[in-house]
Order: sequence, then C-alpha cells, then structure tokens
Amino acid sequence: MGLATDLFDYQLPTELIAQRPTEKRDGSRMLVLDRQSGDCSILPFGRIVDYLSPGDTLVFNDTKVMKARMYGRKNGRPEAARFELLLVAPLDTARRWNVLLKPGKRAAAGTVVVFTDHAGRINGQGDSFTVLSRCPDGSFNVEFNTDELERLQAVYGHIPLPPYIQRGDENADAERYQTIFARESGAVAAPTAGLHFTPEIMAELAAGAVRSAAVTLHVGPGTFKPVSVDDIARHHMHTERFSLPETTADLINRTHAEGRKIMAVGTTSVRVLESCAAPDGTVTPRCGATDIFLYPPYHPRCVDMLLTNFHLPKSTLLMLVATFVDREKMLAAYELAIRERMRFYSYGDCMLLK
Repeated sequence: MGLATDLFDYQLPTELIAQRPTEKRDGSRMLVLDRQSGDCSILPFGRIVDYLSPGDTLVFNDTKVMKARMYGRKNGRPEAARFELLLVAPLDTARRWNVLLKPGKRAAAGTVVVFTDHAGRINGQGDSFTVLSRCPDGSFNVEFNTDELERLQAVYGHIPLPPYIQRGDENADAERYQTIFARESGAVAAPTAGLHFTPEIMAELAAGAVRSAAVTLHVGPGTFKPVSVDDIARHHMHTERFSLPETTADLINRTHAEGRKIMAVGTTSVRVLESCAAPDGTVTPRCGATDIFLYPPYHPRCVDMLLTNFHLPKSTLLMLVATFVDREKMLAAYELAIRERMRFYSYGDCMLLK
C-alpha cells in the first residue's frame, strides 16, 4: 500500500464554495504559508508583490477558456432527446473532436445532433455534429458539419463553469472566468490562480524588476476528477496538451543560474515546468501532452514558490500542493482558511506557498 487517498480529505462547508467572483479581480484574500515553519498569515492579494524580488520570475499559464459547452436536439426535432456537449480536445481534422456527451447512453454512433441557441430553439442554419464512436474512457469522438468551430462557439457556446458552481454561466463569466494572460484557446477550465492578477499588479511587479513568462497548458475536464482509488499511486492521471516555449525555458534557466526564484502561478504551470525539468532543475523547451502526476514524496525540481487557489478534497491538485509542503502543514492551513471563512475553489481566494 502506498499513500492513502483519505490522507488528503477534509471537510468544507458548502457555503464557502465561491459562486461568483469578487467585485474586483484583485479583491480576494491570500493565505501565505511558510513552508518551513508552517506559519500562516492572511493578506490582501495585492501583497503578492512583497514576495517577489528583483530578478525573480513569475510563470503563468496563457491558456484561454473556450465556450466549450453547447446544447442540441437529436435530428433537430424539438421533442427529441436533448444533448449537452463539452469540447475536450481536437482530433485529426478541424471538424473532429473528442468530447463529453450527456446523456451518453443515447449517443450511439451515427446519432446526429442539431445545435440549439441560448434560448433553446433549434438553429435554422443546420449546424450539427455526428457521433462517430464512444471511447474506452467514456468520452466520444464526433464530427461537426463545419470546420468553423469558433463560429459555433460564438453562436451556441457557453462558458463551462465548474460543477460546484451551482448556476448557469452569465455574461460576466465570459470575462471573469478568463485570466488577463489568456491568449491560446483550448481550455475547458480556467487556470484559476491567474484570475486574481490585474494589469496594475503586473505593472507594479515589472517596475520592481520582477520578470514574467508564459507557458501553455490547456486545462481539461479531468482537473475536477477526484481520486477514487484507495492508493493514490494507482490513480490514472488525465492528459493535457501543453507548450513550454524556448524563450520561457531560457528565462527560467537564467533565473536559477542567477540565484533567483521561480514562482509558478497555479498548478497547471507547475505541471508544465516539472514535465520539462531535469533533476538539476533546468528545463528544456517542449510541446505535446503530459499526464504527470505529482504527489509526495516528490519534490519540485524547478519551482520555488507556488500561488494556487484552494482545491477539492482528495483531488490530484491537492496532492500536487503537498509536494511543496508537508501534508500536515497544508491541511492545517486549510483548516485556518475554513475558520477564517475564506472563499474556496475557482472563484475563491488563494494561497501562496513561500
């Protein structure tokens, strides 16, 4: 038996799950955890600038959340089965994608689904998709009747809010569920640690000679999947597409060579950097897909500090955080966050491990 999944469990009052963002992006609170002592303090997020020194490098994820959730009716009949589609990843052509479908039991190969607009009406343009096959993991491969996927998202798409946000997407989510760094479309969930940053904070960091660089990791739906096996070493990790550009790799390696620190914005940035890191902490430019699963006793090779939101119990993301700090200190910090009524998950407050 390896490390038990139950060691990463905690009890969260449901009213602490943030259902909407703060009024201002940087209006959240930040729990700062000293990894050596376990000491904690709770500060306004804007104080992030106090924890970065000249020459340090901030690494963020520049993925952009797609309007990945769409709805339709079988064969375009108003009385027919209603399907919900969630884009996951492109396949071999612009028209073919891997997706999640509900209800999956009605999605037989050859099923044609015609999209409905935001009012639930069958579209008059014949925009549709055809189910090609069901995959072993329960997802589906489909083919759209057009390669204009951006248009389909613009007309029929919804921002795919996480399952613990108990409401439909609203107009404001199109902006607030994107980071200010969002450039590369392809994610179905936001890299939420980046949601707190504003152009003003980035300007203040730059004025203090703090450097910044981007990686890309297209966050997939597996990010919300809890570990269901008793031994975490037996968990099958989801795969996500990523890119570490040469310019970012060069800056990271130069930062460490100069004796300065790397702060990763979010677990997604950590996954990219650690997927590309050598034992000495240097990184090599790469692009592809990663299924890296980081859990104790692994110690990060490349990342010195981590800014992250609070994560679901028994989740792979919580286990990743425990590679930066002793599990007991991490859970004690979570207990403090709960006592102080901090806001949890995607639209919630954040935590800095220094």
